Amino acid sequence: MEIQTHTAIDSRLCGSMEELGEGFARVRFEATEEMAADDSRLIHGGFVFGLADYAAMLAVNHPNVVLGRAESRFLKPVVVGDVLLADAEILERTDNKRLVQVAVRREDETVFDGEFLCYVLARHVLASSGPRESG
Repeated sequence: MEIQTHTAIDSRLCGSMEELGEGFARVRFEATEEMAADDSRLIHGGFVFGLADYAAMLAVNHPNVVLGRAESRFLKPVVVGDVLLADAEILERTDNKRLVQVAVRREDETVFDGEFLCYVLARHVLASSGPRESG
C-alpha cells in the first residue's frame, strides 16, 4: 500500500513507516539527542505525541486527513536512544470521521497510548475558499 498522506514528514522527527495496511499503520521512531528536554536525556513528550499522531494519520491514509482531537496518556518516560514502535488502528468509521487507537511501545513496554479523532476532508485544510483574514 502506498502512503497518500503527510508525504513530506521528516522521518527523523516523526518516525518512518514500517507497515501499512487497510486501517492500520506501524511507525518506527528513534529518540535522538536533539529531542532531549534536559540533562537526564528525557525526550520531550511532543516528539512521542508527534509519532503517535503520524501513525494515526497513516492508518487513515487519506490526502486530506487532519487531527480534530486526541486523548493521550504518557505512561513511561522516553530517553535518548530509545527505539519506539507506534501501532495505529482505526476503531470506528462514520461519515468523514475516523477514531484511531494508537499504542507506542519500547520493546514489550507501552510508553504512550491514545485515541485520535481524525477527519477526512473533501479538500485540503489549507485550500482557499476565499480571502483569508490575518491578524
